[in-house]
Amino acid sequence: MSLLVVGLSHRSAPVSVLERASLSADAKVKLLHDTLAAEPAAEATVLATCNRIELYADVDKFHAGVAELSTLLAQHSGVALEELTPYLYVHYEDRAVHHLFSVACGLDSMVVGEGQILGQIKDALALGQELHTAGRLINDLFQQALRVGKRAHSETGIDRAGQSLVTFGLEQLAVRQPVGEWAAGKRALVIGAGSMSSLAAATLARVGVAEIAVANRTAERAERLAEILVASGTGVRAWAVPMAAVTDELALADVVVSCTGATGLVLTGDDVAGAVSGGPAGHSPTPPLPAAPVSGSAAGGAAPRTPAPQAPPATAGRLEIDADVLARLVAAAEGGRRLADAGAVRTIAPAAAEEACPVGDGRSALAGVDASSLELHGAWADQGEAAAQRQPRRGNRSHGDGAPVRLALLDLAMPRDIDAAVHRIPGVRLVDIESLAEASADAPMAADVDAVRAIVAEEVAAFGAAQRAAHITPTVVALRAMAAEVVAMEVARLDGRVPDLDERQRAEVTQTVRRVVDKLLHAPTVRVKQLASEPGGAGYAEALRELFDLDPQTVASVSRADAADPKNDDPGRAS
Repeated sequence: MSLLVVGLSHRSAPVSVLERASLSADAKVKLLHDTLAAEPAAEATVLATCNRIELYADVDKFHAGVAELSTLLAQHSGVALEELTPYLYVHYEDRAVHHLFSVACGLDSMVVGEGQILGQIKDALALGQELHTAGRLINDLFQQALRVGKRAHSETGIDRAGQSLVTFGLEQLAVRQPVGEWAAGKRALVIGAGSMSSLAAATLARVGVAEIAVANRTAERAERLAEILVASGTGVRAWAVPMAAVTDELALADVVVSCTGATGLVLTGDDVAGAVSGGPAGHSPTPPLPAAPVSGSAAGGAAPRTPAPQAPPATAGRLEIDADVLARLVAAAEGGRRLADAGAVRTIAPAAAEEACPVGDGRSALAGVDASSLELHGAWADQGEAAAQRQPRRGNRSHGDGAPVRLALLDLAMPRDIDAAVHRIPGVRLVDIESLAEASADAPMAADVDAVRAIVAEEVAAFGAAQRAAHITPTVVALRAMAAEVVAMEVARLDGRVPDLDERQRAEVTQTVRRVVDKLLHAPTVRVKQLASEPGGAGYAEALRELFDLDPQTVASVSRADAADPKNDDPGRAS
């Protein structure tokens, strides 16, 4: 029997495929049951996160196992096999062990060194144990992976090589500011109350946000998370809100983190656009332009417009403007809308404008500008924005690193919770799984990564040796059991031939015979374990059975008893 893993991750598949191939809780259960029902697999478990779906199994046939596991992944993920196949990877025996240990250490994570994967590996093992699909190999493998991951984090600085997904996402939202400085005093909305959302909420509280609203479909979980946050000692104010109130809370929030198990969008483009443009009560809308003197006829609004006279230098700061245009400007500002909607100024550079703006950039440029020029500027700004939106996106999904951000969104869900198109909305910055992958692709690798790789290589070798030695242990145990039976039979024969021996003499003879047998068997059994633990040592068990004519049924019974012994959960133990 041999370990096989078939899967796909952010390294092998685009986010769009990972989103569609995500597994629900019920799908995981059905997948494991069907895997064990398949002929090649004897035990299995599944590791499914937002960044990977991997099916681990102990199989007796490699090619049949790959075909069966690939088919089952496609069947239960809902992605056709022919579409899924180009993105699948396969690891076998030691390579499969190396892969899981690397995953456990955070080497294969989107953000190198993140520790959240350890909890997900623990959950995968617990699921296999709960469903009784994890046997000795899967138990040994995943328990050892947890130990290797903890060792990597305790013995190296891998945590410095990359932050948790939440922290890294917040750093992407903060752009050039320290996260603590960026988050200070902000109001946050956390959607979801699972492990990732809870981590996000705790991280937000730690970095200094002032308020956190928690929304979850199960109100009790949201309330519990809010209570934990309040009791955390960070000074954050936290409370639970119903999911129905998310859009209202969105209008009040500065930063939103969403990570739910929903299959559809939690926040649509309309939700976000409405929150940004609605002038939320918790935020000051764009202040209206200062009132400017207008002529009596313009103020009345009934008389025909007359061109404003050329202002002398002494009055260059005054805004001579028609009353209806002024009213539109003020209404736009009070409504929190971009001023270009009312024919006013918007600070944005046109992509390829042949003519310069007739007004210029900034509100200060409005001084002394007549109404017709303002109208022209509004058209120019709109054309510039349309041209800018046609340009290809680069880096973080936002409307521009230099523009003020009204609402920062961090989407950690897979499939995504927030419509990816919201990055086009002015004043919105979106960071999601895809943009995190882009941002972390060129992140510098810390020197500690090499140390973790050395740990992984060492642990893979040790695990392989322990597993290979474990295969010969039942044979060695059966050999010693047979030797003990021979000693017992010979002592019984001695009793028949020399009945006058007293108890002390009989015990001495028995002990002497046992010592002789033990000494004769010690060196061969120790050596055969060493040889069997080396690569290619699987044949030594069979050779031992042949040399001593051991009953295969006896060896098999020892193997079953050994596997059933809970003490054997430790893969480092080799008897």
